[in-house]
Amino acid sequence: MSPDQPRVLVVEDEPAQREVLAYNLEAEGFAVSRAENGEEALLLINEEAPDIIVLDWMMPNLSGIEVCRRIKIRPETRGIPVIMLSARTEEVDKVRGLETGADDYVVKPYSVIELMARVRSQLRRVRPSTVGQRVEFEDIVLDGESHKVTRGPDELKLGPTEFRLLSTFMEKPGRVWSREQLLDRVWGRDIYVDTRTVDVHIGRLRKALTHYGGSDPVRTVRGAGYALG
Repeated sequence: MSPDQPRVLVVEDEPAQREVLAYNLEAEGFAVSRAENGEEALLLINEEAPDIIVLDWMMPNLSGIEVCRRIKIRPETRGIPVIMLSARTEEVDKVRGLETGADDYVVKPYSVIELMARVRSQLRRVRPSTVGQRVEFEDIVLDGESHKVTRGPDELKLGPTEFRLLSTFMEKPGRVWSREQLLDRVWGRDIYVDTRTVDVHIGRLRKALTHYGGSDPVRTVRGAGYALG
């Protein structure tokens, strides 16, 4: 799996529905994890920190509504967008889903094309650079489509790893990322890299960002990791 691929967790107890969703998401270029019940979903969310969750309401034992409530009550996971899928068509059900914290609500049977558009819409909000969007922080501009970074009037030269590091930072300014989280997001879960490698690439990123002058926007948080701003 490429670290550039947005990660979608599909939570659906019906195997056929789950596979149709996963197939279409993978065809759109997403990395997909699958959970067949709410308990498995909560474990995967902790392990994989998906970028977005497509969550079925009607599941045995732990309902989608309860899973959504638990996701949104925790500071570490409340920022992950949740798209709720449900056969419930009543307005009161939609309101209940959204009040529980779901970011979008899609009624079954749904159009796959429409659902893909809604997934991309939510991703534009939380990981804009992965869908080719332009991201700005102070005088730094990162263009996800052209893979160019400028600071003020100057175009910066960044390697691919430094570009991914910067896009991760710029999507959530102020958030402190541990070395392990950066390894997972920038290098990918399937790649073994020593955590000290993160420090090397952070050094290269800082050098590139300050090449034409200006202060270093990358902050070291002692014992915790790094943040932008």
